[in-house]
Amino acid sequence: MGRQPIPLNNYSMTIIYTLDLIGTFVFAISGMLAAANKQFDVFGASVIAFVTAVGGGTLRDVLIGAQPVGWMKDLNYLGVIALAVPVSYFFRAYIQKLRKTMFLFDTIGIGLFTILGLQKTLDMGLHYVVAVMMGAVSAVFGGVIRDLLSNEIPLIFRKEIYATACILGGIIYLSLTVLGVEYHISVISTVVFIIVIRILAVRKHWSLPMIK
Repeated sequence: MGRQPIPLNNYSMTIIYTLDLIGTFVFAISGMLAAANKQFDVFGASVIAFVTAVGGGTLRDVLIGAQPVGWMKDLNYLGVIALAVPVSYFFRAYIQKLRKTMFLFDTIGIGLFTILGLQKTLDMGLHYVVAVMMGAVSAVFGGVIRDLLSNEIPLIFRKEIYATACILGGIIYLSLTVLGVEYHISVISTVVFIIVIRILAVRKHWSLPMIK
């Protein structure tokens, strides 16, 4: 059973669009750095940057029937990725020294993409449960594709708290939105929650039970 979309004003839509571009840029840099660690050439690294940045959103749009997918309708997304590639290439040594900062950026990225994916699914009139799932897909599946292409076990399949934080964050965002909380407060609260969960999980070694 579907749900009525939650209407957003023009200001909120502008925030969504801006956050989407920022998240795309952050994830593209993440992909470039992962490819550099595997010593990919520039073309291969660019491909990894692209799939990391838009892979999750593309899969989400295909699953919810939003055709054509988002980046095909707006070349600004490709422009942001094209900017992230040389920035990562020329400033890689400097960026890699900022591992804690990049971890923070990556965490902010999954927080933003969780919200964006959830909201877009709601706009399609789909069920809240599906919206939370698609929020997580948007946030983590670009990284899954990146890891698979880089011959790594995807992070969400390991014991580290990652996708779980996105799901919990999505539930919080959805709850705040349904309760009528101001959009920017819902966004900030959700992103902060996901950041806190990720940082605590890494520092305190929180993990889900492993199958043995």
